[in-house]
Amino acid sequence: MASYKEIFGTNIEVLASDPANPVQGQVWYNSTSNVVKGQGATTVGAWATGGNMNTGREQVAGSGTKDASLAFGGYVTANVGNTESYNGASWTEVNDLNSATRSIGSFGSQTSAIAAGGNPPNAKNESWNGTSWTELADLNTARSASKGVGADNTLGLVYGGYTTTNVAVNESWNGTSWTELNDLNTARASLGGAGTATAALAFNGGPQANVGPAIYNTESWNGTSWTTLPATTNTAAEGTGSNGSQTSAIVFGGSIYAGSGPNARTELWNGSAWTETTDLSTGRSTLGSGSGGNNTSAIGFGGSGNTNATEEWTGPGSPLTVTFTDS
Repeated sequence: MASYKEIFGTNIEVLASDPANPVQGQVWYNSTSNVVKGQGATTVGAWATGGNMNTGREQVAGSGTKDASLAFGGYVTANVGNTESYNGASWTEVNDLNSATRSIGSFGSQTSAIAAGGNPPNAKNESWNGTSWTELADLNTARSASKGVGADNTLGLVYGGYTTTNVAVNESWNGTSWTELNDLNTARASLGGAGTATAALAFNGGPQANVGPAIYNTESWNGTSWTTLPATTNTAAEGTGSNGSQTSAIVFGGSIYAGSGPNARTELWNGSAWTETTDLSTGRSTLGSGSGGNNTSAIGFGGSGNTNATEEWTGPGSPLTVTFTDS
């Protein structure tokens, strides 16, 4: 029988303790415990229940991270301007938007955010400074159900949406004004997205106000133009929650077409492909989500049925170190 070295070209490492940051596939002999160990795949990520919002609503916008989020706008029996701040455990009501609206293009952090457009389609733009909202320069194209990405209220991107039909319009915000840039390749509304003003993703989306098929395809933004990628999501959906970066994104929830029931699917993007993983505890669409930096942390709140529920994503989980035995 061939030895380990003959197969892999090296001997098994002999270490007095397990390595601090082993890579997947690494094998070593722990001379202290006298066992052979190896690094396996990571554990599966999971959704956990977070604190309930004070005002349950759908078509709510969001910014921030899992432990420091902002929720604003939305629809109950009419458009609302309610704004709430989340500390990882509970939501606190803070100052409302100046204009009550829903289906907003949003981005930023808990203390520095942008709320652009909304439904009915409008061009209003408000900036959050951690305490209050201030109206600033309008979008060039009034619309609802667009997607926004960006770290704070000084630099971001808003793309897609709905006017009287789906649009591919793409605008950049520099803290003072909006500039029209190259459009998406596929016009879409209620879409998902992730990334920054210079390195973004657009995925899913569908018809706004009309029953029809949702969209699978994924586009990548390099700061100048959009490129349609070969990879598609496994489930076409609109009204999803999403966040992350251009190379590490997450999408969850949504509906297959306008008027259909919500679903609970969750998918992860690794820079080249989408993989299905653990579902939300409860399927929902038109939910709010944060704008975290990768797919290992996310938050979803509110959504269809005017729910006030919050779910927190932690995953993929920790790497698994396995011990080899003779059984």
